[in-house]
Amino acid sequence: MAAPTTTTAAPGPPRHDSPHTPTTKPDLRHELSTKGYVLLPSILTPTELASLRAATAEVTTLARTGQWPHIRTLPKQFPPWPSTPGPTGIWGVQHLLHPSMPHSALFAASYFHPAILASVSEILRASPDDLVMELYNLLVRPDADFQLRWHRDDIPPTASTEEEVARLQKPILHAQWNLALYDDESLLVVPGSQKRARTEEERGAAPYEEMIEGMETVRMKAGDVVFYDNNILHTGRYSKDRERATLHGSMGLRGEETDRARNVLQHGVGAWVRDCDFSSLEVNWEGRRIGDVAEGMRRGLVEMGTGEHVGWSQGGEE
Repeated sequence: MAAPTTTTAAPGPPRHDSPHTPTTKPDLRHELSTKGYVLLPSILTPTELASLRAATAEVTTLARTGQWPHIRTLPKQFPPWPSTPGPTGIWGVQHLLHPSMPHSALFAASYFHPAILASVSEILRASPDDLVMELYNLLVRPDADFQLRWHRDDIPPTASTEEEVARLQKPILHAQWNLALYDDESLLVVPGSQKRARTEEERGAAPYEEMIEGMETVRMKAGDVVFYDNNILHTGRYSKDRERATLHGSMGLRGEETDRARNVLQHGVGAWVRDCDFSSLEVNWEGRRIGDVAEGMRRGLVEMGTGEHVGWSQGGEE
């Protein structure tokens, strides 16, 4: 079995020199299509990074102490999660854009960040009017060592080879990313697996297999962002002894794709998105105020519905 490899950010301009302009190399859509992920060096200024670290520390404390009900609890891997931490604690904070979330305006500025919007537009080959708001959550240091099983986000492990291939052949309708506020080596992926059904080895592997042929550890420095196909075969390994605050977001294309709507609405975002207002975001992007772009994207999510009966991508049990 081949040894695992590691991936670091693609070469680019000196860190923080041009924080709002993503590198044009490599070609984001090509890299995402070929490898299943693409890692870009820091998109945040030192001031942005410091502000987001302070804000995420505060909301993480609220979540750990039961003062924010939208959380990811240990040892549950997939939604739905309970609204209280329980004895084993949490590994994530949900709904950073919720109007009741402390620092929601700061989080909105990071979600609708020019570098994020530009990268998503390149990946999806989309104009601002084509984009729709989806999810924005926070992945944090767990209260106990924790690992996700090897999985694809929207294809259950029980899927047949034919079902996998049919799902994987669908066009790209969204972009998903992790933006690390601290150095982060939690994400492990099998490059290229987003284009094919699982091999016999992968199907036969234990859910928490230590090594899978060809897997890579994605090593992120603070401020790096990785975009990845959510149906790449991947896992997460989280240490209670290593600080973590990684912003976990997605944006999509307007449309009627049922599987994608389920993947988004199963998190409960449809229940509160009508109450958001992003119109005060003042930064310009592509000749338009980001506040106007954001409001258009928010309306696109409202049009998806509230999601009470969409079901669960992974069955809801784990």
